Amino acid sequence: MGCRVHRRRPDFRRGHQHLRHGHAAGQVALQPGRQLRPGHHRRATARRHTDGGPVVTGLVLTVAGAVLIGVSLGLLGGGGSILAVPLLVYVADLPAKEAIATSLLVVGATSAVAVLPHARAHRVRWRTGLIFGVAGMTGAYAGGRLAELVPASVLLTAFALMMLATAVAMIRGRRSGEVKPVPHELPVLKVILEGVVVGMVTGLVGAGGGFLVVPALALLGGLPMPVAVGTSLVVIAMKSFAGLAGYLSSVSINWGLAAAVTAAAVAGSLLGGRLVGRIPEDVLRKAFGWFVVVMGVFVLVQQAPTGLRSNPLLWALAGLAAAAVVATMLVRRGKRAGRHAERGVLVTGRR
Repeated sequence: MGCRVHRRRPDFRRGHQHLRHGHAAGQVALQPGRQLRPGHHRRATARRHTDGGPVVTGLVLTVAGAVLIGVSLGLLGGGGSILAVPLLVYVADLPAKEAIATSLLVVGATSAVAVLPHARAHRVRWRTGLIFGVAGMTGAYAGGRLAELVPASVLLTAFALMMLATAVAMIRGRRSGEVKPVPHELPVLKVILEGVVVGMVTGLVGAGGGFLVVPALALLGGLPMPVAVGTSLVVIAMKSFAGLAGYLSSVSINWGLAAAVTAAAVAGSLLGGRLVGRIPEDVLRKAFGWFVVVMGVFVLVQQAPTGLRSNPLLWALAGLAAAAVVATMLVRRGKRAGRHAERGVLVTGRR
């Protein structure tokens, strides 16, 4: 009985056909006889199929966050860039200045679409909005060019401080009697001055400016809140595109990502417009304000040095500071409510 000879199956790949995966794959073709290690091809293929997982997850989270940005613009007439910049920096993993430039594109396009329902409802003061917008465009372009000279860490720190200031204003709300509707457009000179200042901030830190434009229109000129919101969307769109023009001279944008985020934000703005009136404005405004507080603290901590960032003492101090701010606001609110109650008792007694 003869012995069975096990013949090895021939490998039809020649030495120059064994290419490895990686940055220097083509170099192996110059090395005759070089072959892949056992299992290397399977591991490389597995890596090739799994490396895109985090990228896809980040893209999905970015698009979902963009929908929330649009809802914010549709409901509040502002706050889009407050969420857009941190979303693009920490979720989409864009450089700070590219994230700011992209946020200007997203917020500008979304505001341009969101203004349409307000215009149909006659909640837009076109002359005031256009004058404010032109002045804001000038300031935004100057701010965008000035941002080239400012380090990214400084921009993000300033943006975080602005987020906290805005959140406090949103949580506190407006005092009764502060806003008095007027039947005419705002004074041209005041509109120009406010527009230049707000536009400069818009271009410098990538803020859409809604949280600055709405108080300026409502408190400075006494516009009704719905009219101030509708008019602010015109201003935000104009200033955002002007700030984007200033950034495009020195920053490149991932247009595919920008288009996806913009489309999601526009859809969210239409959804937010449908939700107007179904959610109490006071509840929504305060909830959004506290969310902005959390985001602002997070951005500030991210700008700290690496060693300090992981220090529990820093987080403890941040928590104590936030608790102190909350306690102060609650005490002031209690005193204000007490004064209003006393006035009500006096009025009732006189009657």
